[in-house]
Amino acid sequence: MRTQSRSRVFAAAAGLGVAALALSACTGDMQPDASDVDCTDYEEYGTFDGAEVTIGGTILDLEADRLVESWSDFSACTGIQIDYQGSSEFEAQIAVLAEGGNAPDIGIVPQPGLLARLAEGGWLIPASEAVEAHVDEFWSEDWKTYGTYDDTFYAAPLMASIKGYIWYSPSEFEENGWEIPATLDDLEALSEQIAADGDHKPWCVGLESGDATGWPGTDWIEDWMLRLHGADVYDQWVTHEIPFNDPQVVEAFDAVGGYLKNEDMVNGGIGDVSTLVTEAFQTAGLPILDGECSLHHQASFYETFWNPEGGDEVTVASNGDIFGFLPPPANAGDPLSVTGGGEFPVAFTDAEEVEAVRAYLSSDTWANNRVSLGGVISANTGVDPENASSELLVQSIEILQDPETTFRFDGSDLMPGAVGADSFWKGIVAWVSGDDTETVVDEIEASWPAS
Repeated sequence: MRTQSRSRVFAAAAGLGVAALALSACTGDMQPDASDVDCTDYEEYGTFDGAEVTIGGTILDLEADRLVESWSDFSACTGIQIDYQGSSEFEAQIAVLAEGGNAPDIGIVPQPGLLARLAEGGWLIPASEAVEAHVDEFWSEDWKTYGTYDDTFYAAPLMASIKGYIWYSPSEFEENGWEIPATLDDLEALSEQIAADGDHKPWCVGLESGDATGWPGTDWIEDWMLRLHGADVYDQWVTHEIPFNDPQVVEAFDAVGGYLKNEDMVNGGIGDVSTLVTEAFQTAGLPILDGECSLHHQASFYETFWNPEGGDEVTVASNGDIFGFLPPPANAGDPLSVTGGGEFPVAFTDAEEVEAVRAYLSSDTWANNRVSLGGVISANTGVDPENASSELLVQSIEILQDPETTFRFDGSDLMPGAVGADSFWKGIVAWVSGDDTETVVDEIEASWPAS
């Protein structure tokens, strides 16, 4: 998963020579004024007049603006100036920046696998007691594990997402008498019915995401792996207890291929199958609004992309312009299972002001502030779901907080970087471009690190 293609540039030296990344986003560089802020909620973090903390990540555009807004009162009350810069190259470059001593004070990483790589490199600062206390209070043990490497706790979760919503137009469903599918077979039947009607292709899909092109396809595979084979097999696949070319993985690929590699199913409003790898994931669902496709598989965070400028022209609601349903189970009555993702603010600088920022970001105060600004959710148990900006996001938070939900973190994000952030993405691109399933899963399996 790439939590979004959130792309602006952080900066720095990369590669064998010095390749400068063009600066394209720098936010939060103005010190807020505390005179109009109630600082009661921020007293526990102390004061650091004149301190500056830099943060880098993949969060961009409207979401970056909201991120900066979410800490503006904290910044005003503590005196910490926070400079956030987002980059489409952050994931690819952060290890290079860290090795060269050019990393930001805090990096918001969307992959536990990348966190493990950075920790293994010796570049990360373990989380403070204050951060760990917040995680123990507000997050499940599974979420804490995602921020832990080799028994050392490095980072609290930040935001979260449910990865597999299927977005649709409620009015189109009502007009055609379509029901929300109750099983994967029902979803296939609905897709075939829409295709047979001949007015438009049922699905619209975009896999393009810069250096991370292909990741939306991994989300499809992960959803089908979890539903077809259950949580235990999913865990075995992610941890390589079964090989990547196991027949169960092949089955999931082939089931998804019935959509992504099928000219009758994609790519509504965009083109043929070849356009999957050229269409940006941010815009791929928009043909639903024009009646050019009916279904789009993308995470809960996609709500932001229906109104990219922050307006409310498109209403996300069960009786609105757009809504979403979760991919159904393989069999009626199977337990609710969801895949999801999140981000983790890791520290490269050992400083009190850095840990103060990270403690705030791990708190229920920050989580409620950010969720209230719209477009995102959190698995922080201190979040009031009613603070979410839409019916779908309220539902998403309730799902994450429900102890009966079977939740599994995005599989590619848990896999070693050589697989989850490289061969799996590239394999998806090759696969939808014509390579057969066996060839692709064999090549991904061969890329799995020996140790």
